[in-house]
Order: sequence, then structure tokens, then C-alpha cells
Amino acid sequence: MVDPPPRQRIGFSLDALEVLDAIDRHKSFAGAATELHRAPSAVSYAVKQLEDSLGIGLFDRSGHRAVLTAAGRMVLDEGRTLLSRARRIETLATRLHEEWESRIEIVVDGILPMDPVLAALKSLADDAVPTHIEVRVEFLGGVQDRFERDRADLMLVKDYSRSDTLEEHSLGEIEVVLAVASSHVLAREERVSLEDLHRHVELTVHDSSESKRITDTRIFGGERVFYLSDFSMKKRAIALGLGFGWVPISLVEEELRTGSLVALPYEGGARYSFAPVLVHPKERPLGRAGRAFFSRLVSAWT
Repeated sequence: MVDPPPRQRIGFSLDALEVLDAIDRHKSFAGAATELHRAPSAVSYAVKQLEDSLGIGLFDRSGHRAVLTAAGRMVLDEGRTLLSRARRIETLATRLHEEWESRIEIVVDGILPMDPVLAALKSLADDAVPTHIEVRVEFLGGVQDRFERDRADLMLVKDYSRSDTLEEHSLGEIEVVLAVASSHVLAREERVSLEDLHRHVELTVHDSSESKRITDTRIFGGERVFYLSDFSMKKRAIALGLGFGWVPISLVEEELRTGSLVALPYEGGARYSFAPVLVHPKERPLGRAGRAFFSRLVSAWT
């Protein structure tokens, strides 16, 4: 009897799957290289090795963006399952040793007050926590986009696309006011309709995401809407009488108290509240520093 030929062994590594995952999230080899702190040539080499090992093409290279082939998508979907399990093992090992994480990344929605975040960070600094902590501020859909693209540890967010893969913890409510400068013509009205608002400039903050997955339902839809980069600029623009807009009360408490800004007497209501949430991936339970930040943020929030 003739022995069957030996079965060909297909080899790949978790490292190669990490590269594949990063390329798909950034839609470019260069973006993956930046995230992974590698040279673009090293990323290309890792992909070539994986393709040679599997004997299939993983990317369609006919366009300018890195697009997975159908086979590449199947490989990545399976690979992400392996990566998820590997990360859980890494997190478990860290927690069993109760070591501080080397680094955590937190993405915060710019509409939220930063004082509780900074208070939590100061508490960690006072205790000489050795973890490198990176805080990024995004707006609307940009919060979750950054959270997913960077595989961040936590996001503090107003709205996001919920998923069974994410765990959330509610925090205390934030109140938002429809504000205008006391010198603005709208401030002199006893009652303001939607038609009245449409005759003036509305100020809002630009969605920092590419996906635009979160829709700002509070925009009034007039012809003149100015999009600004953040709430500090928005507050300044309102104070200068450029237009009206929604701002967190925590940001304008002093101005409302002194009367330089006023709540618009809008017939649809000049205030609303929402409860932000702190979110982290279930596949990567919070480590020692993440848990410490979470508990101190909750204390500072209340």
C-alpha cells in the first residue's frame, strides 16, 4: 500500500491576523502601519506571508483603498474570533497577576463635562498609577468610530450603536440648554417658534466620524447651519451673538447666572437631559487601571 502524501500544513500567526484586522479597520496599509507602530513595508510583508501560507489572495489591489476579497473577508471573520479569544486570555493573565496595564485608551464625547474625567485622572496620578493613559475627544459618531478603530479600552458617550459585544454602565444625567446671547434678537422674544429659529444661524458641532452612524436629531433644519469644531468654540460663537445652539449647562452655568447668555423661550422646549454611558468591550474586561478609572469616574460624576 502506498502511503498518502503528507497533508500540507497551513501556517499563520496571531500577529498576521492583527495586521489583517488593522488594515481592514483603517482601509489602508499605511493606517495599519501607524496603529501597529511598524513600517508600511513590514505590514505589506506580513500580508504577503499570510497570503503565501494560505495560498489565496486576501486583498483586491486594483483600487486605491485596501479592500478584502471574499476569501479575505472569510479569513478575517474567523481570525477575529481567534483574536478575541487571545485577548481574553491576555486580559485574564494580567488580572490574575493584578499588574497595571501598560496603557489604556479612553474616548470621550465632547458634549460631556470633562471635570469628572480629569478628577478621576488626577486621583490616579496622585496614587502614582504607572499606566500610560490616553484620552481622546470626539463628537457624535466619531466617538464610536475612534473607539473601534483604535480598539480603545473605554468610551464615555452620549449615543452609540449598541451591541452584544459591548458592556455599558449608566452615569448621572446631563442637562442641555438651547442658549443664545442676551444681545441676540431672539433673546428679546417672549416665545420662539421653529419658523423663528429658521430665520437665524444655528450653531452645532461637526460630527468627527466618517461613518456618520449617529444622527444629531436636535438640529432644527434651517438653511443656515454653522458647523464648529468643538463646544468651546460653539460657546464662544453663541456669546458673540453669531447664532443659537444647544450647549451643556455645565459649560455655561456662569453665563446663564450673570445673564450674558439666556435660554431661548422655544415653544418646543429649551432644555433636555440624557444619561451618558461608560462602555467597554466584553472580550477585554477592564484591568486594574481600567477598573480604577471607572470607579473614580463614578465617584467624581456624582
